[in-house]
Amino acid sequence: MDILPGLACDQFFDGLKMLEFDKGGVPDFRKTNETLKLKTGWTIIPVPMLIPDHVFFYHLANKRFPAGNFIRTAECFDYIEEPDVFHDVFGHVPLLTDPSFANYMQAYGKAGWKALQYIQLKALSALYWYTVEFGLIKKKDGMRIYGAGILSSPEESPYSINAKSPNRIHLNVDRVMRTDYKIDYLQASYFVIDSYEELYKMTVDRPFDYIYQNIGASFQYAPAAILETDHVYQKGTQEYCLRGGHASNATPI
Repeated sequence: MDILPGLACDQFFDGLKMLEFDKGGVPDFRKTNETLKLKTGWTIIPVPMLIPDHVFFYHLANKRFPAGNFIRTAECFDYIEEPDVFHDVFGHVPLLTDPSFANYMQAYGKAGWKALQYIQLKALSALYWYTVEFGLIKKKDGMRIYGAGILSSPEESPYSINAKSPNRIHLNVDRVMRTDYKIDYLQASYFVIDSYEELYKMTVDRPFDYIYQNIGASFQYAPAAILETDHVYQKGTQEYCLRGGHASNATPI
């Protein structure tokens, strides 16, 4: 909460306040669900571990967000590969109070079934990674964070906005679904949207059948790649990656 002002988007802070997450402590899901359901029709359901993909998609398509009922230890405070209640609830749930973002999440859940049918889950996972987990949104006063993977990381939050190392590129769904990602590094590229309405329309209006029929068996683009067709806000130095994935101890690089 000390780090995020000036970095996170306004809708995130609005959601924190609405759900009373800004008061600290582990939230009472029953109380949270009463507020969330009235606002956008969503609820949180506790799960004890990572759940199968088809179950995850089913819940999202029916406006239910699965949240881990366990929490990280102090030894892995900044990042864990298996999402816990802090990442799931603090990072993801506040934005589910925004109707447009909540609609995108439901549309993503419905899109998951088609990805499974085409055996193209990796492509759809890349879209989730670069939007829901590590997305940035453009505001009048600069870029802000909406991705839960960033919001739940004290290290990556300032890095994503202030560092010179990563690329910042406007989101193109087709391109992102062909872009590789690493789960144990700070990001080499961040993809930026103008609004949650734009994000929703990019998804519901996209011909996923065509993409899945024409996409390769493996990712086409490296995480740090910049294409001629990209709308680039910042071409990063990639210093973080060149150092082997280790940032400066003093400031974002």
